[in-house]
Amino acid sequence: MVGALLTVIVVAIVQLALVLHVRNTLIDAAASGARYGTLADRSPQDGLERTRQLISGSLSEGFAQDISYSRTGEPGAPMLQMRVRAPLPLIGLIGPRGGMEVAGHAYWPD
Repeated sequence: MVGALLTVIVVAIVQLALVLHVRNTLIDAAASGARYGTLADRSPQDGLERTRQLISGSLSEGFAQDISYSRTGEPGAPMLQMRVRAPLPLIGLIGPRGGMEVAGHAYWPD
């Protein structure tokens, strides 16, 4: 009985670590894509594609399906925001779509 309880605890900890890894990877890809999209010779669409490439290369195509960008910030401090909606991995990498939403920002000079 103790062995079964210990197994459940270990599996839960491993799954939590996987969820945190996916979340951190998505945040990093969104922030990198936002920075890439604000370069002088790039557009926000280029940043969106860069975000998609980073997520697909790190995790899976399924996590890179719903990516959008918008211009945010206050007057005088515009920002490019990359928003990624991805499945929340509940069992391995399988989970409900749109369960996790992250964003990355970068200063967007005029």
